[in-house]
Amino acid sequence: MEKHDGGPVALVRASLVEAGVGDTVRTFSAGVPTAAAAAQALECDLAAITNSLIFDVGGEPLLILASGAARVDTALVAARLGTGKIRRASPAFVLDHTGQKVGGVAPVGHPKRIRTLLDETLQAHGLLWAGAGDHNSMFSITYQDLLRITGAMELTVR
Repeated sequence: MEKHDGGPVALVRASLVEAGVGDTVRTFSAGVPTAAAAAQALECDLAAITNSLIFDVGGEPLLILASGAARVDTALVAARLGTGKIRRASPAFVLDHTGQKVGGVAPVGHPKRIRTLLDETLQAHGLLWAGAGDHNSMFSITYQDLLRITGAMELTVR
């Protein structure tokens, strides 16, 4: 990806356009820092909100794209991946690896590619919504496009 100025949301927009899915970012003045707030603002099912959760696996980031209606079972994911313990990353770790703050992390637009898992239950929704780099922005995408542009591994995460 080329270098772009303008902050995290601009990087997400550029990533989406460069991946061929188009700029579907929407910005909300009231903010959408949680899956519940995003679902309410977008008038969609909470399960169609795609949380971008960063975990720390031995000092390396792991991005899990999970339904906003569910909690990730880190022990199950660790067992399926054959890794050691998966820990929730600190806000500083998240910012360092994504360039984005907790609560606004997007699946794309990071300084470098992050190992990514995509919750298979998200396939049930025709249109998904994901954070777009800050607490006020979301973008829409299909499951197949999200899978393609993130290079994610499909996995049941709960």
